[in-house]
Amino acid sequence: MEEEKQPYQKVIIALSIILPIAVAVLFKVKIPGYDLRFLPPIYASINGLTAILLIVAVVAIKNNKRKLHENLMKTCIGLSAVFLVMYVLYHMTSDSTPYGGEGPMRVVYYVILISHILLSVVVVPFVLFTFSRALSGNFERHKALARFTFPIWLYVAVTGVIVYLMISPYYVR
Repeated sequence: MEEEKQPYQKVIIALSIILPIAVAVLFKVKIPGYDLRFLPPIYASINGLTAILLIVAVVAIKNNKRKLHENLMKTCIGLSAVFLVMYVLYHMTSDSTPYGGEGPMRVVYYVILISHILLSVVVVPFVLFTFSRALSGNFERHKALARFTFPIWLYVAVTGVIVYLMISPYYVR
């Protein structure tokens, strides 16, 4: 019976395991000859746009604008997928940029970076399960899970921008 309530459960679990492993593996792959150094400000902007749209989507649903909320959430998922592709492509063609700051800002940077990375892995199943509950019309369970998903996803989107802003002075030009 639970299978009917959560029809995408196996796919979501598989994606939640495969995606972070694939990203980690692809980080070790280096493809020379491509200059994709223009991507970080683009994918940071995608994170910023995602954060804004997440907030607008919550406002929309609180104002009973279900279709707008649905479209905004689908857009956020699409933006997150585009972000992930760009992020992986950049790291497959470029060396990682070390943070050059010192003192307390170095600690702040790494706390934000590590929490961002960990929560970006955690948020994937949250987003997918929340979305699948909406797709299956199980709006009570969707709403209950969205209360956890939204702040985590928003944190990941906002800290993605912050990480970019903090490291951008150290990118090789």
